[in-house]
Amino acid sequence: MIKRVLGLGILVLLCLAAMHQLQVFGDGNARQADGQVQTSQPHTDGKAVNVTQDQIYQGNLVLVNKEYPVHKLGVQTDVVSVFRHKELVKGYGLLDNSVQLSERVAREFAAMVEAAKQDGVAHFIISSGYRDKAEQNRLYKEMGPDYALPAGYSEHNLGLALDIGSSKGEMGQAAEGKWLKQHAGAYGFILRYPKDKVAITGIQYEPWHFRFVGLPHSAIMQKNGFTLEEYLDFLKEKKTVSTTVNGESYEIAYYPVGKKKTIYVPANHPYEISGNNVDGVIVTVFP
Repeated sequence: MIKRVLGLGILVLLCLAAMHQLQVFGDGNARQADGQVQTSQPHTDGKAVNVTQDQIYQGNLVLVNKEYPVHKLGVQTDVVSVFRHKELVKGYGLLDNSVQLSERVAREFAAMVEAAKQDGVAHFIISSGYRDKAEQNRLYKEMGPDYALPAGYSEHNLGLALDIGSSKGEMGQAAEGKWLKQHAGAYGFILRYPKDKVAITGIQYEPWHFRFVGLPHSAIMQKNGFTLEEYLDFLKEKKTVSTTVNGESYEIAYYPVGKKKTIYVPANHPYEISGNNVDGVIVTVFP
């Protein structure tokens, strides 16, 4: 009998440990990133939009890595000192007063952090955001090529990437890191350098490095386990896809761009054009 009781006790402890390890968040108001995609047909009528080669290098989806450097047109124009804009620092802390970030991205991050708070996760810190070339070069020399990229080849030079920490521990283990891994895609953010995609990204696993790409792209990427490299290749292959996120429908189309190209978008829907920083643009039609 004693052995049986001890066995049951050990089993209960193992189950509790497993539940703690999983730490599934969802009792609050956090969105869920659905992101199922279907292939569709490109628009051949509607509003005509002229796309120039400059637009290849601008937008939320520009790819920046060892092969494709930041173009001067790709740097966000709304980069601010977050410390000096107290209205942006809601629900999270800053490692120091030097953190800079796109104001738009900072607002999106604050909205995501507020959702995490509803799930009882509330110890986020931004340790780094936008970096100029001098700072990036210094970090590259300190950290080496496995964990950093030279100036001009880092997403931090865009203003769309941020390093997120937790005041409770290392991000790979902290509740903040686990919550982001589960929910970031529903708020426009992606874990940029996953553990199992080092061969694709060329950068070691960084559980703290997140990139803003916007909806619906982040939801699709999270659902399908795509890195940004893989997602852009996917769009290039499929040409046009549709998806539903949070009950709303989106259409996404890739277009190669030479010196100039005319594309067509629905006249009665908002849309956004982002370059891929390689050879074309992605047009997102919103609900």
